[in-house]
Amino acid sequence: MTLPIMPPAAEFAYQVEDAATLLARFEQAPNWQERYRQIMLLGKTLPTLADAFRLESAQVKGCESDAWLYHIEQGGKHYYLADSDTRIVKGLIGLLLSACHGKTQDQILAFEPTTYFKHLGLEGQLSPSRTNGLHALAKAMIEAVKP
Repeated sequence: MTLPIMPPAAEFAYQVEDAATLLARFEQAPNWQERYRQIMLLGKTLPTLADAFRLESAQVKGCESDAWLYHIEQGGKHYYLADSDTRIVKGLIGLLLSACHGKTQDQILAFEPTTYFKHLGLEGQLSPSRTNGLHALAKAMIEAVKP
């Protein structure tokens, strides 16, 4: 993913909850309302993208809401900086980051978003447009690591 302007590399250096821990927490959630709450809370933990980087060239196509995605590779691992103008989408971005941020190319290319979303209990819970946007974000993250 080569964009005309990129955030500084230091902005990509943040921690995300690993996917296994996240999955365990979601599996313990008694209902959709609690999962939704967890998604919203997850979004609050992510860095905010500066306005200077909320560029059309970084927008993820296929999302109903505005969502921006940046990617860098350092030391054989891939890191993302992403944001959205809505809290739910930012939380959904957090779910994807848990699976892909700081991972190798092989790990990201092996990532199966549909299976992951099903394990998280998202299947049938999001509107069709949200689901399409979530898949567009996942596809953009995977495409970013392809040579």
